[in-house]
Amino acid sequence: MLNYIYWNADPILISFGPIAVRWYGLMFAIGFTIGYWIVAKMFKHEGAPEKWLGTLLIYMVVATIVGARLGHVFFYEWGYYSKHPVEIFKIWEGGLASHGGTIALIIALFLFSWIVSKKPASWVFDKVVIPIALVGGLIRLGNLMNSEIYGGATDLPWGFIFLRNGETIPAHPTQIYEALCYFCLFGLLMWMYWKRNAEERPWLITGVFFIGIFLPRFLIEYVKNVQVQSEYEMIAKYGMNMGQVLSIPFILLGVILVIWALTHPRKHFSFPNRFADEDEKK
Repeated sequence: MLNYIYWNADPILISFGPIAVRWYGLMFAIGFTIGYWIVAKMFKHEGAPEKWLGTLLIYMVVATIVGARLGHVFFYEWGYYSKHPVEIFKIWEGGLASHGGTIALIIALFLFSWIVSKKPASWVFDKVVIPIALVGGLIRLGNLMNSEIYGGATDLPWGFIFLRNGETIPAHPTQIYEALCYFCLFGLLMWMYWKRNAEERPWLITGVFFIGIFLPRFLIEYVKNVQVQSEYEMIAKYGMNMGQVLSIPFILLGVILVIWALTHPRKHFSFPNRFADEDEKK
């Protein structure tokens, strides 16, 4: 039996003078690297032009960082940042919101579909959401290394005592709870794509993704500490915090997409020139 876990991890993996490599940034980079490789395999599997990959990566990275930052600014601490607008640009000091990143990614992927691929938006959504689930899990492990975004007190044997923050009472390691949920979702989505050809049912994979990401997030919020002081009033009034309120629309959207996908016929996307990139290189 575990008798609590004393956690005092250093958020910095290695430093070179003023330059430091943090676990959080490393998890982020690893996630995007593996995600790029997974989507590349999907493109090759379906015969999509390889040259789209670089453009898609740029869309996603910019949208994730900018959206997550603005999400934190507007959803959680607008009262502070409206008075200190320069602080918005100091991303290295922390303050990213997954809901903001999700909204920005949705916009970016629609733009990619309209401008680059000229395919229905479902074609790209049903691919990129798969590695995004993996990235979400890795980012939560980065939060664990930062000793941040953890839960309230618990007497469960796997409770973490976050020594770096001066804690003396075991708390729910909600970063691990979320990471495990997201890794399981990643495995499910990979199985759906590679073993069940779920990509032939537009929006099915995306719908399962939204449910699998935001339903666990909604439930885990009940044992997670409040992130900003302004949420106490919201909890007292509505019984939910900002993270839960923002999760509800995505859960409902996921349900709608799953129902739509299962009630419409399968569709196979084809490309006029299957090996376009290879021909250009010859």
